[in-house]
Order: sequence, then structure tokens, then C-alpha cells
Amino acid sequence: MNRTTLSLIAGTAALAAVTGFATLNQPDAATADTAQAAAELPVERTSLLCPSPSTSDLADTSYTSFTPVTKGTDGDGTAELAAATAESAAATTDKTTDKTTDKTTDKTTDKTSSKKKATKPVVTPKAPGTPAVGDTSGGETPALLGTAEGKFAPGWTVQETTEVTAGSGRGLQGVTCTAPDTEFWFPGVSTAADRTDYVHLTNPDDSAAVADIELYGKDGALSTTVGEGITIPAHSSEPILLSTLTGEKQEDLTVHVNVRSGRVGAAVQALDEKLGGDWLAASTDPAGTQVIPGIPKDATAVRLIAYAPGDADADLKVQLASPSGLITPAGHETLHVKAGMTTSVDLGDVTRGEAGSLVLTPTGQSVPVVAAVRVLRGKGAQQESAFITATAPVGTRASAADNSAKGSTLSLTAPKGTAKVKVTASAGSGGGTAVSKTYTVKAGTTQDVELPVPTGLKGTYALTVEPLTDTPVYASRTLTATQEGVPGFTIQTLPDDRGTVAVPEADEDVAVLQK
Repeated sequence: MNRTTLSLIAGTAALAAVTGFATLNQPDAATADTAQAAAELPVERTSLLCPSPSTSDLADTSYTSFTPVTKGTDGDGTAELAAATAESAAATTDKTTDKTTDKTTDKTTDKTSSKKKATKPVVTPKAPGTPAVGDTSGGETPALLGTAEGKFAPGWTVQETTEVTAGSGRGLQGVTCTAPDTEFWFPGVSTAADRTDYVHLTNPDDSAAVADIELYGKDGALSTTVGEGITIPAHSSEPILLSTLTGEKQEDLTVHVNVRSGRVGAAVQALDEKLGGDWLAASTDPAGTQVIPGIPKDATAVRLIAYAPGDADADLKVQLASPSGLITPAGHETLHVKAGMTTSVDLGDVTRGEAGSLVLTPTGQSVPVVAAVRVLRGKGAQQESAFITATAPVGTRASAADNSAKGSTLSLTAPKGTAKVKVTASAGSGGGTAVSKTYTVKAGTTQDVELPVPTGLKGTYALTVEPLTDTPVYASRTLTATQEGVPGFTIQTLPDDRGTVAVPEADEDVAVLQK
């Protein structure tokens, strides 16, 4: 959402410094053509924030960092993930302190805090096109602050995957580390008795951030005790237990995180006593049409949750993009969402053994909504849960890290027209050669593609998805790992990585110096 803003400002400023002053006159036809031909340049800096993975002593967490190879980047760059702790705020010091300068990253660090940070789990990428991995165990792992610059910045992604063998939230939990922003929507959270949901807020900056957390249920806004003016100190992360914000117990809620001051990364960890748990990523921005891609074909239960943040009710047509085309779930043809209220509906085993994606479109007037689904796999005491939120199209390119030769599924859907998509399997983290494959996704369908696997794969690899046509393509990646009969799984969507930014050309106009 706001990941490339600073890079755009920096790129434009640098361009102006080289070319002089841009003309201020009304653009003529030639100027308009130049504006239309604005250069797509790689972003120069990317920030990512990974939440603290678990409080369980039985948790094993892996981090996988990946940057796709991007044309137009030079040979320089760095990327690192460091612990978000109270000490890390001292990492940037003034000239009066005892300090050392790392020539590689050009960052000034305090000697004492550097020693403390060195003991934290850190992933240091090797080169674009090759994943880098790190791992940790137990319940003391802090949140991580990540920064990539130069050749590592365009399209940088980090996957955090945790296996919990027993207890609340047992199973496989995964999240794509997020860019800092100022607003987030999370439909699908809960304060029910069996649920323990936390909103993790991580502040990457040198000053404190202030955020409000609002909860919306089936009857509208819930009164909260301490949801306003939550302070997140510099370089730190705060997990907020939802049940401490309200005494109401509701099965389905929508959380709105609004940042008053600064910026944060946000994600929800939803843990269930009986049904496992997973991370709930933020929904894409409110819109009249929403797509939720990649519901597993063996899903035993799917629950749709939607919220309309405006002043008007939303009436939505519910369709499933199946391998054969768009179909309407029997008995769930439409969904009425009242303004300011969270609405949910059980769709059962809607995929019926086939790959599927939900497509929500307005039946009349277009009213913005946010949406997500909770998916169950397995039966009885061996059920596991995961979430998929509505997402933006892949756009130019998107990547998903932490794939293995088995246990990874890529789902592609093209609701509006036939699309061609190139999928590249990167080199492995321990060795191997990248390979690519092209797929055709027919209009209105979802396809679980047979993934390319790197030649001579060692370790894990990343998938990069690049549409070759203008038709919007939506994608998600599912990881599975069965333990003691429990079908653990986690699903991450693949919106555009925003690895490039349009920088218009600027022409010299010496005349402005004479005015």
C-alpha cells in the first residue's frame, strides 16, 4: 500500500537533481507523450516487519528471505532482518556516542546494542534469485525489523512459518512479513471462548507510533476499554489480546487498525483450542468487488466473513471460480452486508473436491467491503484452520518463499478473462537451478498448477508469478505439513510486489531561473 512511497520521493528528487528544473508550463502534446512513457524503475529501499511467531515452547519457526532478479538494479545492496527489541532503538546514535559504522550497510550502530542484536534470529540474504533461510525455536522469539536496499529491495519478500506440535493453535502457521502502513482491515477475528486472537503491531521507526483498534460485530461497533491511543514504542512490537479490549464474546468480528501517528506493520494471530490456528493477514483495501483465491480442494468447511465500512449496505453476488468456470453455491447466491456490521455465512464444503476461489461482486450499487474466509481441513479432533483474505491482483509480479519439492500448491484464478502466467521456481537455498513454466488460466476459472521444481533442488525455493497478459490474475500459495494425523496448512495470497515505480521524465527549462 505505502511501501514504495519513500522510494518514489527519493527517485523523483534524484532525477530532478540530475536534469535540473522541470517545466511548469501547461504540457503540450509532446510533453503528454513523455509523461505517458514514464520509466518504470526498481524501488531502492523496502521495509518488512515480521511479528513475533509464537509464545509456545513447542514452536519451531523458519524465516525465508527472497528477492527476485530485477532488471535495472546495480550491483550494490544489502538486506537484513534484526530483532525488534527495546535495545534496537539505540541502534542509531548521534556523533557524541561510542559508535561504529558498518561500511556495507552504511548504518551507524551502538557497540553495546549491536552485541545484543547479534544473539537474535537474523536472516542475511546472499544474492537476488536465491532464498536465504534462518530458524529459531521456542516462545521467546521477538518480532523482526527488515530493511533491503539496492538490488535486494525490488520485490523483497520474507515468509515466516511456524510449526506448533500441541496446545492452542497447534498446526502450521504462516505469514508474509508486511510493509509498514497506516490502516489495516481484518475481517474474521473472534472473541469466542475457544479463540485467543492477538493483533500484533510492529513499529520500525525511531519515534513512537500511536494507533486505534476498533472492533465491529454483527450489531455494529463494539465498545472497547483500551482500544484508543495505543502506543507502540520505537523499534518494538506490541501484541494486543482482543479479549482485553472488550467483554463481548462474538464468533466473527472485523478489526480496524487506524494509525494516528507514525506507521506500523500489523497482523492477527488467531489461535483455537480445538481447531489449530494461523495468521490472518490484512484484507486488501475496501472495494465493491473482492476476490479470495485458493481455497483448498479438500476443504471440509468454509466460512465467509464480510464487513461494509461505509454508510451504505452492500448486496453481493457470491460465486465460486472452479476449474470449469464460475458457479453459484446453492443456497448462498447472495450476501447482504449491513453498513458498519460484520456478516458471516457458512458455505460448507463449497469446493467439492476441486480447486476454487470466491468472487464477490455487487448485485446493484457498488459498495466497498472487506472480506475473508476461514477454512477447515480434516475431521473431528484432527481439524486444522487457516485464513484467506481478499487480495489485490498479482499485477506485474509477486513471489512466495519457503516452498519445498512436496507440500506446496499454487492457485491461480482469472475471474474476468483468459490469462497466461509465467511461474518461475528459483534456485534452492542450498543449491539448484531455476526453471520456469507458462500456464493458461481460462476465464472465470481457478487452477491449481503443477509447480516447476528447480533442477537439482537443495533446501527450499521461491515461486515468482508474472502475468503475460493484461487480464487480472489472483494467486495464493498453500503450504501443508501433516503431523500425527493433523493436516496442518497455511495460505498466503500474492498481491503485486510493487518492485518498480513509475518515474516521469523531467525536461530542463532554464527560463524558470529568470522569473
